[in-house]
Amino acid sequence: MSKGKPSSFTPYFTEDDAGQVRAAFLAAGHWEGYASISELIEAATLREVRRLARKYNHNRTWEPAPPGTLRPGQRTREEQR
Repeated sequence: MSKGKPSSFTPYFTEDDAGQVRAAFLAAGHWEGYASISELIEAATLREVRRLARKYNHNRTWEPAPPGTLRPGQRTREEQR
């Protein structure tokens, strides 16, 4: 997991997906060593970031994007189509 002061942003899940994340954490989180649901989400996200780096960035870490470079909030319904 990441060490140091956390940089914050919020992932959004559908109600069904959020229920699955909570259920997975409650059922298996302690067996996998996750102390919190945030640790589970962070680990899964970082695994995907590493996969993307292998595929699209020659297996190198990405140049960090500073806070404020992403648009806040979810995609609009139009963008989701």
